[in-house]
Amino acid sequence: MGFGKGCHLHLIDGSGYIFRAYHALPPLTRASDGLPVGAVAGFCNMLFKYVEGNGSRTDGVPAPTHAAVIFDHSSRTFRNDIYAGYKAQRPEPPEDLRPQFPLTREATRAFNLACLEVEGFEADDIIATLAAQARDAGGSVTIISSDKDLMQLVGGGVEMLDPMKNRRIGPEEVEEKFGVPPAQVIDVQALAGDSVDNIPGAPGIGIKTAALLIQEYGDVETLLTRAEEIRQPKRRQTLIDFAEQIRVSKRLVTLDGATPLPVGLDDLEVRAPEAEALLGFLGQMEFRTLSRRIADHLGVTPPAVEAPAPAPDTPDTAPEVAFDAGAHTCIRDLDTLNDWLAQARALGTVAVDTETTGLDEMRAGLVGVSLALAPGRAAYIPLAHTEGGGDLFGGDAPQPDQIDFDAALAALKPVLEDAAILKIGQNVKYDAKILARHGIRMAPIDDTMLISYAQNGGLHGHGMDALSERYLGHTPIPIKPLLGSGKSARTFAAVPISEATPYAAEDADITYRLWDTLKPRLHRARVTTVYETLERPLVPVLAEMEMTGIKVDRDTLSRMSNAFAQKMAGLEAEIHELAGESFNVGSPKQLGEILFDRMSLAGGKRGKAGAWSTDAETLEDLAAQGHDLPARVLDWRQIAKLKSTYTDALQEHIHPETGRVHTSYVISGANTGRLASTDPNLQNIPVRSDEGRRIRTAFVAAPGYRLVSLDYSQIELRILAHVAGIETLKQAFRDGLDIHAMTASEMFGVPIEGMDPSVRRQAKAINFGVIYGISGFGLARNLRIPREDAQRFIDTYFERFPGIRAYMDDTVAFAKAHGYVQTLFGRKVHTPEINAKGPGGGFARRGAINAPIQGAAADIIRRAMVRVPAALRGLDARMLLTVHDELVFEVAEDAVDTVIARIREVMEGAAHPAASLSVPLTVDAGVGANWAEAH
Repeated sequence: MGFGKGCHLHLIDGSGYIFRAYHALPPLTRASDGLPVGAVAGFCNMLFKYVEGNGSRTDGVPAPTHAAVIFDHSSRTFRNDIYAGYKAQRPEPPEDLRPQFPLTREATRAFNLACLEVEGFEADDIIATLAAQARDAGGSVTIISSDKDLMQLVGGGVEMLDPMKNRRIGPEEVEEKFGVPPAQVIDVQALAGDSVDNIPGAPGIGIKTAALLIQEYGDVETLLTRAEEIRQPKRRQTLIDFAEQIRVSKRLVTLDGATPLPVGLDDLEVRAPEAEALLGFLGQMEFRTLSRRIADHLGVTPPAVEAPAPAPDTPDTAPEVAFDAGAHTCIRDLDTLNDWLAQARALGTVAVDTETTGLDEMRAGLVGVSLALAPGRAAYIPLAHTEGGGDLFGGDAPQPDQIDFDAALAALKPVLEDAAILKIGQNVKYDAKILARHGIRMAPIDDTMLISYAQNGGLHGHGMDALSERYLGHTPIPIKPLLGSGKSARTFAAVPISEATPYAAEDADITYRLWDTLKPRLHRARVTTVYETLERPLVPVLAEMEMTGIKVDRDTLSRMSNAFAQKMAGLEAEIHELAGESFNVGSPKQLGEILFDRMSLAGGKRGKAGAWSTDAETLEDLAAQGHDLPARVLDWRQIAKLKSTYTDALQEHIHPETGRVHTSYVISGANTGRLASTDPNLQNIPVRSDEGRRIRTAFVAAPGYRLVSLDYSQIELRILAHVAGIETLKQAFRDGLDIHAMTASEMFGVPIEGMDPSVRRQAKAINFGVIYGISGFGLARNLRIPREDAQRFIDTYFERFPGIRAYMDDTVAFAKAHGYVQTLFGRKVHTPEINAKGPGGGFARRGAINAPIQGAAADIIRRAMVRVPAALRGLDARMLLTVHDELVFEVAEDAVDTVIARIREVMEGAAHPAASLSVPLTVDAGVGANWAEAH
């Protein structure tokens, strides 16, 4: 059909798809010849999702009558002739991505989609031209992209769709982002510039200021003509001095709507994929799973693709049973529930998921429970859905046809606590805590999130949605449409049961399928021991700790908050006096103007938006030069952060019923195995400052109890000495010497007795810095010494301890050869960027060097924590917190000595028998009425 009124054109930003696919997936090569195809695989999945969804779109976007995928032809375009620096700072594409560019064009044609690129022009120009042609022909257009540069095209029948967020972008959304309607976007961009594309704009003018100026003057040319009218002197002078640069910037950001195209709109008519061509291409790429999915979609038999022996971490994403949300059951009576539970007993496995009114496990209400017995066999048990969405027990009327809450839990409890039935969950710690609050101690458990984490740490995320898309080829039902947002937001309790069932049951179904897919791979990846000894047994230990919580004195926090406010006010007065005027100390922009414009201090640097940088490093450099004002600002910032992050925020986290703060630990957050603490984060309270120590005084023991802290001494340095084979350091640890003084003595040839504290401090900074791959520049900043001195210290360190350099080189070489590094306990930390060039590669190499050390330390404290419950049996003591290398306990006063002795024995022996360290682990202990006294 010819393009005209009633037609709808989809323009897909193909280049955006490619880079999204490349960065979203781990490196993948074709088994037969090693050709990189990871980006092509992701690109094909996106195109299939697009093609598959067009027949039943749920995003409100009209299905296309015409469509095209648009690509950039090359990096050089006509804009480079306008401004030589355009996109000059952009790095070259990664080596393994380059050969995939032509394959994505082949993939587009294989899907029977029009594929367009024009030499000398960008994809955005082609999109602008086609959009204009379609609009002029009486049709409408959807641009499938999140690129802000395309927002100038919105309006008059043209809209955008952000495929990542499934969010439509019309004139209102554009105005929300830029502060002006789409027709004025190029004027705002011309003023604000763009650091990503190296468009200069007007120095010091950002999007908000640019929008205000365009709102007042209408367009850039009018603004520049009337620049003398601008009241602010600096802004006025900028517009006068940089007028031509702003005009050039406008030419750069304006899309060319008259790009010469090799085809017309009529050539873009939507055509269904041809099975032979598409499956032939996928077969060449050796995409077995995608071939099966698409063959099913097209109703044909998939071609036979010889499957090479899979690598341990190679995804194989074909679900054996197709997803069908309509096939899931809603259990509304006890007889049906008991039948499902009987089947769970017979099978010995069941996936479990809970639905609640919130994310805080200690406060959220239980709304329902989902079960899955096999792929495709899942059910939802609604328990507390209400008409009003409030608490069922607070008076809101229940939705009809739900099992009595207590009766359902009574039926579930024996199965969920049965040691012969494995309960499978995704982030099962959350569900275990929710159920524990209702008297159900769910065990034993398997956790698909942690199964993935043990195999793929460093490769990708481990959330259910990401794992489902990667390993099952299925996008889960999103929760946001069910809960709404803004004023219309509701809890899951208010969701009608008919809508809740497909979502909730699918979660359990996906969890079971992930377990079925990923659990067998633990053995192939040789990380079964990691999962079974470090990850799975930690879940109930952390759950118990988190539910116990730590007592926090609200009055102490309130007094500290007031004291911090007074101290901030005093510092502000001092800062204003030093500046000679009042200004907003919390405004980086105003501070930069004071320091570098009015006071003319040396060393100022402007950021990408043109404003002076006033980050901590800049202020520390100025303070080191003897300037008082930046030093006082640093003090003010530290107090302000402590006040907002801790003394104020912690009060909100005190549970109204327990009087305690219940943090939540993330097991799979860090690639190295280190635990993270959230809601609130209790791991970053400063310990070296007086104010940080004061905050710890608010964490107190209950009456009749004491807080006991046990902390590994220099565990990472001990592991470094072991893995790098540094005999001098190992002997020092065996002899119980001051390791930093010993290092200083070895490096600088000075005796330990009577050593200058500054020399020891330098050695300490190097000892710890070398673990993290510190540079001469970084050490110079830490020690406030010249860079050449710092580099000389590092060089001397490696000369004195050559085994450390050898360890680093060997570790990086291993990572490059295998794509991962490994701890003493078998934990794999993958390093997909290890061969990259530039800053990314440097970061990856430093991470590879550090991971076996930090990872081993994390493994050791995990091993200790798993053994703690047995060690505390029979004692009136509870483990409350873990902070990196420290464990904190609440102990009855008469049991303190016994607990310290038992836990010290556990911690110091935690590495054995899995690893025989050649250095001893030592643990320091402290006791007090509060955390500060105990640390």
